[in-house]
Amino acid sequence: MLEKLTGTFSGIIRTLSGKSKITEKNIEETVEQIKMALLEADVNLRVVRRFVNSTIEEAKGEKVLKAVDPGQQFVKIIHDKIVAMLGDKKTDLALKGPDTQSVILLLGLQGAGKTTAAHKLAAKLKKDGRRPLLAACDLVRPAAIEQLCVLGEKIDVPVYKEDGAKDAVKVAKNAITYAKKNGLDTIILDTAGRLQIDTDMMAELVAIKKACDPQETVLVADSMTGQNAVDIAKSFDEQLGLTGVILTKFDSDARGGAALSLKSITDKPILFIGTGEKTEDFEQFHPDRIASRILGMGDVVSLVEKAQETIDAEEALKMQKKMMRNEFTLQDMLDQLQSVKKLGNMRQILDMMPGIGGQISDEQLSKADIKHQEAIIQSMTKKERANHLIIGPARRKRIAKGSGTSVQEVNKLIKQFEKTKLTMKKLARGRGAQAKMMQQMGAAMGGGGLGGMGGMPSMDALKGMDLNKLKGMLPKGFKF
Repeated sequence: MLEKLTGTFSGIIRTLSGKSKITEKNIEETVEQIKMALLEADVNLRVVRRFVNSTIEEAKGEKVLKAVDPGQQFVKIIHDKIVAMLGDKKTDLALKGPDTQSVILLLGLQGAGKTTAAHKLAAKLKKDGRRPLLAACDLVRPAAIEQLCVLGEKIDVPVYKEDGAKDAVKVAKNAITYAKKNGLDTIILDTAGRLQIDTDMMAELVAIKKACDPQETVLVADSMTGQNAVDIAKSFDEQLGLTGVILTKFDSDARGGAALSLKSITDKPILFIGTGEKTEDFEQFHPDRIASRILGMGDVVSLVEKAQETIDAEEALKMQKKMMRNEFTLQDMLDQLQSVKKLGNMRQILDMMPGIGGQISDEQLSKADIKHQEAIIQSMTKKERANHLIIGPARRKRIAKGSGTSVQEVNKLIKQFEKTKLTMKKLARGRGAQAKMMQQMGAAMGGGGLGGMGGMPSMDALKGMDLNKLKGMLPKGFKF
């Protein structure tokens, strides 16, 4: 996500971080680069001007020009400005207590991913302890009701529907009544969209809102439409009074114009982002974390949280002990590769790792395909996985043939495995709390071997991390 913008900003940050002195000329040149990057990202012109002017004003102050580390101070200013542009802090849904009903009205244009977002939101609310109901109020799009029913069944959330219904307002009201009778505390109304905003659609949505009095009126917008998403949000807000936005297809948005423009132009917070096709590919929007990703500083906290949600704690502890004793085997490496796959898209994982976001090309990522590495290890015998030293030339040739790869790829994987074991051995010699934390960080960032990309995250190390301690352990300049 936001690859192009991250690549540009990462280069700018690297240049700034190496400067011991910041001059007005440095500032002007850097800000000009940033301005061009934002315009290429399809950020609203008014937002770009505001960002540029405020950055120059603050950066030219005595505080930066005479700071102990002016380069990092200037980077912090850029980071803070991007955070402000994105919305300062995360915004939670303003729902009533669990003993009282809450209604969430979802609206948006056809094709934005509204129905998919509805089921992802329902799954998240269910995980948070609420009892959601999905209400099929889209009576226009063919198969919309059927799609919602399939998605609801997938996450075991009930769906209220009325076959052959013509009145969406009546369906919405009946859904609320049904939820009350069945002890369901959160009703998500999936409404009809159009290819473009029209009078009939707006009239129906206004009537539904008036009849149901929702606690949240949320626009579902396609992040890939850039500034157009902002214009759509403004139109909906004028007639319905939005409380927030869900941005879909965020994983495919290489530019970021919608995310960087929405809050500044509409003053409506981004609540969630859709980061993939799976139900779990749905994240709460943290402006500070996204800003760090854009600047190539990673997002370790989100990565740790994701690992803690996905990986079994007992298995993680067992694996961490093996790493500490330097008993890591190729079978363990295979288990790690499969753990990473549970986290989802590898591009997203790498974007969360400090210093890597925007630095890995699609070609490099393709060469480091986890499937190839899995195939190589799976083509080994149990004895070979337990002791890599017995894998001589003849065995490597057999493994390459069995996995559909080359001997060079097998050699590369074994070499990376040996490098990982050596790193773990050095880390195991550490002493004290700080050494232990750095050991976890080192294993997390280098344990497992992802081709020539400097290692992949060890999910077991991530699982066991203490988030509060982690904050103090990150290198100077990293942000949460």
